[in-house]
Amino acid sequence: MILFAKKVPRHKRLTGIHHNQGRSQVVDSTPYHFDAVSSLALSNDKSLIYSGSWDRTFKVWRSSDFKCLESVTKAHDDAINTIVVSKEGFIYTGSADKKIKVWRNNQRDRKHDLIDTLEHHKSAVNALAYDDNLSVLLSGACSGVMIASERNLSSEGDGGHMVIVGVLLGHRKAILCVKIVGELVCSGSADKTVRLWRRTEGKSYSCIGVLEGHSGPVKCLAVADESAGDDEGKEYMVYSGSLDCEVKVWKVWIPFVLVN
Repeated sequence: MILFAKKVPRHKRLTGIHHNQGRSQVVDSTPYHFDAVSSLALSNDKSLIYSGSWDRTFKVWRSSDFKCLESVTKAHDDAINTIVVSKEGFIYTGSADKKIKVWRNNQRDRKHDLIDTLEHHKSAVNALAYDDNLSVLLSGACSGVMIASERNLSSEGDGGHMVIVGVLLGHRKAILCVKIVGELVCSGSADKTVRLWRRTEGKSYSCIGVLEGHSGPVKCLAVADESAGDDEGKEYMVYSGSLDCEVKVWKVWIPFVLVN
């Protein structure tokens, strides 16, 4: 178990203490972000940890020894709210500056290069999720709009040139979290609801359900595919956490007539 010994002022270093059989051992001391850490992501091979912060930077850490390998300063013009990594190795950062930036690890000098800037939203970007099977990035914003952007695979291996393939409308307030599991997309919002979406023919998305019950904004989601040989549909467990201090558990069954 990793415990933090005390609160540390900004610009200081944070020390982790590992407690084992009554003994304490320092296992990590890491350079601290200057502001709140808003998001974390792992590389596909689990060798790198990415941290995004309201200080407008993202940092790259080696998971084997927690060494900070790189700090990308001024990555955005405002707070970084979300970060995701694709299996292809592209890093996507979403910010309060309304932009999504696409980064690639340059193997030559092990630095991350900016390869594209997406200005698809008109308000702060709060949530990102990447569908590795379809090479589609879903981004949720303060406007309540979620946009699906597809990577142009004909762009000679470049992770840039993301094109909009769908606009998902329905939430009345800011989208705060997005999750993708299989064919199901879930989004949580400040309007206190969770919406369920599926991809239709023609690359667009349709809302197939709305989960209502929270009395506060839905801040986080976890989704699991619980299907077990059902010939008529797919079953999912959806877990939603809210600022109302509650976690709700939903069992969702989607008939194949909707999935296919």
